[in-house]
Amino acid sequence: MGRVIVAHVVVTTSADYVSRREAHRRAHVERLLEMRGRGVLVGGGPAPDGGAAEMFYRVARPEQLAPLVEEDPYYRAGAWTGYRSRSFAQFVDPWESPPVVLDGSRRATLVEGPASDPGMAQLALVELRGAGRLAFGGLLDEAGTTLAVLRTADPAEATGWLAESGAWPAAGLACRPWLYVL
Repeated sequence: MGRVIVAHVVVTTSADYVSRREAHRRAHVERLLEMRGRGVLVGGGPAPDGGAAEMFYRVARPEQLAPLVEEDPYYRAGAWTGYRSRSFAQFVDPWESPPVVLDGSRRATLVEGPASDPGMAQLALVELRGAGRLAFGGLLDEAGTTLAVLRTADPAEATGWLAESGAWPAAGLACRPWLYVL
């Protein structure tokens, strides 16, 4: 088999996302757990305000990505209204598949920005995972841009963890809150 693609998908949601998804939530979560069990889904969850969801999928070919999103019960019900994707050039997988948390209590921070030293950045991400700070993440195909899921709700702490490695300038990092569902 060729190179496996890990894709980051940002899903846009409907204005009535929370109410629209409710009837389909169980089927959505069961489908995601089945995909995670097959190694297709790395992780996913919504923004705390419900304005978007961010999913991380593993596929063998780019054309396999659209059905993963478009066959989701939320997409079919109109709770998810569109999406865009990007691929990782290098990826640090999670060490574990955490249990599903639907109550919003597992908060994380998505940090994105350019690495000043991509080689050192990849090593730093592995070290952050080993320290229990990184859930997963890596370098996107976009020239040295990092996207990392950090296990803290505090954006200053998340950017500090990356900046202290010396592989990222703190001023170039952007954070957004994320509910790490699975």
